[in-house]
Amino acid sequence: MDAAIVVEGAQKRYGEKRALDGLDLVVGRGTVHGVFGPNGAGKTTIVRIMATLLRHDAGRVEVAGYDVRSRAREVRARIGLLGQHAAVDEELGGRQNLEMFGRLYHLGARRAGVRADELLQRFGLADVGRKPVGKYSGGMRRRLDLAASLITDPQVLFLDEPTTGLDPRGRAEVWGAVRSLVGGGTTVLLTTQYLEEADQLADRITVVDRGRAVAEGTPDELKGKVGGDRIDVVLHDAGQLGAAASLMGPDAQTDVDRRRISAPVADRMAALTGIVRALETAGIEAEDIALRRPTLDEAFLHLTKEVAA
Repeated sequence: MDAAIVVEGAQKRYGEKRALDGLDLVVGRGTVHGVFGPNGAGKTTIVRIMATLLRHDAGRVEVAGYDVRSRAREVRARIGLLGQHAAVDEELGGRQNLEMFGRLYHLGARRAGVRADELLQRFGLADVGRKPVGKYSGGMRRRLDLAASLITDPQVLFLDEPTTGLDPRGRAEVWGAVRSLVGGGTTVLLTTQYLEEADQLADRITVVDRGRAVAEGTPDELKGKVGGDRIDVVLHDAGQLGAAASLMGPDAQTDVDRRRISAPVADRMAALTGIVRALETAGIEAEDIALRRPTLDEAFLHLTKEVAA
């Protein structure tokens, strides 16, 4: 793999607390890689280390081919970082903000203006480039934040919770913008609290817990760790949940509040047909029956639960 980020055995302590406990991570060039885990798992710590904002205690961390400790200046010249809140001026227009960022990065007045226009066009903001940012929608504002983080055309971009607080439309706008980055060759490392976001965007995902990587793979590979397909049955009468669960096998899980039973199945269509017939024979009325794959949420809970056990 042509790697843009390599982390081997990274360690970081805060007093007696181990924030990172031998973390390993490899991110392929030109991909979106998600890093996820419970609060306190070490996600923010490793991002800050990779962005040269924090020094690690031990291990190897390289970004864009440079060691983050000994070659920090070279790393900074090749990365962009978008946190949960970007420092744009709401009274200025979008173009003025991007020009300002360009000047701060010593692009020069003409080059900063050209780069601002390129980014406004790229992220669908050209028509509102002169409009005060304070009047932008949430999705437009976040796309501008993303554009600002790309003013120097970084090789690697760190996105920390990029869609927090956005409505579904705003999130979809940002997702589209992120996809366009990868199409242009940028490597993206993403942390997010929305696992749906990971499913939509990430080529590969590393699950982190207690400072270590506990699983890594594509979204489909991680879902497969929970098991195969599942069948969900919603009953008309919650009083029949027990009887229905016994018909669906020993691994059936019951949700009383939703009147739902979920069970893993091996042969999709044969299992569906067999369960429908068994319920009809037992006189159990189902409001809804559906086959589905495990969700990334279920995979995440399963993987972090295994570590806790």
